[in-house]
Amino acid sequence: MTGSSRITRRRTLGILYREESDKGLTHPFFVLILNAFLAEAEKRGYDAAFLSHPLKEGYETLADHCVRAGVDGLCLVCTDFAHPQVKALMAGAFPCVSVDHIFRGKPAVLSDNETGVRKLVEFAIARGHRRIAMIHGHNNSLVTRTRISQFKNTMEYHRLPVPDAFLREGRYHDIGGTRNLVNQMLTLPEAPSCILLPDDMTYFGAQEAARDCGLKIPDDISFAGYDGIPLTQALKPRLTTIRQNAETLGKVAAARLMDLIEHPETAPKRPAIYPVELLEGETVAPFRPEAARP
Repeated sequence: MTGSSRITRRRTLGILYREESDKGLTHPFFVLILNAFLAEAEKRGYDAAFLSHPLKEGYETLADHCVRAGVDGLCLVCTDFAHPQVKALMAGAFPCVSVDHIFRGKPAVLSDNETGVRKLVEFAIARGHRRIAMIHGHNNSLVTRTRISQFKNTMEYHRLPVPDAFLREGRYHDIGGTRNLVNQMLTLPEAPSCILLPDDMTYFGAQEAARDCGLKIPDDISFAGYDGIPLTQALKPRLTTIRQNAETLGKVAAARLMDLIEHPETAPKRPAIYPVELLEGETVAPFRPEAARP
């Protein structure tokens, strides 16, 4: 066998992706992150593979699974970051990067969620809203905890109350569940005039709830989303939301992981936090005390 016949194995980046709505690669926000991640990996000569580790007792460790799957590093996107298997992996030496969650000593990429929520709340306040409610995703991630905390802090700063009924747990991307929660809020004796939604896709459920109650958006009830996906920017009225730069998140996640694989001692390990943009849209109208309620 001559030297020219040797085949060099391409390095492979693993992706652990399991978001709570089970939309998989049809999820309109995370697919943008993953597309950018895959493009950056390919540009630098890496392959990429999705891992299907079940994260359960009695199964091989996540670290062993990565080795058996032949991946050189792992990107964790929208998974159970509190799971013991995930924590054990992130505490070890295997090259890893996380999206939307921070582990000590490992690189991470995420959006500036504190600023994002503050911008939404203060935009609604500037338009005269005082009864502002929030529906959030499961309180099991850094992103959700940050958004809840910033919502409470901003409302407190402006000396506005947050009744228990104005802060409700739902699920990200859950259109039907959001419809039910919005219906409950809109039938309160003192209903909110503006509701912040878990993400942009749940705006479809909010629209249905407003129709259920005979209300018009934004004349009678205002809504704001989160993510800035193109789909809801094409609707009428156009959704007020926070745009996250999904393409940058995916590209940098791949770059950070490849740097860690190639230069483990010198690769940057501090979190990379990226700014967000308020898209004013058309769904947060100036508050009118005379707005109709059935």
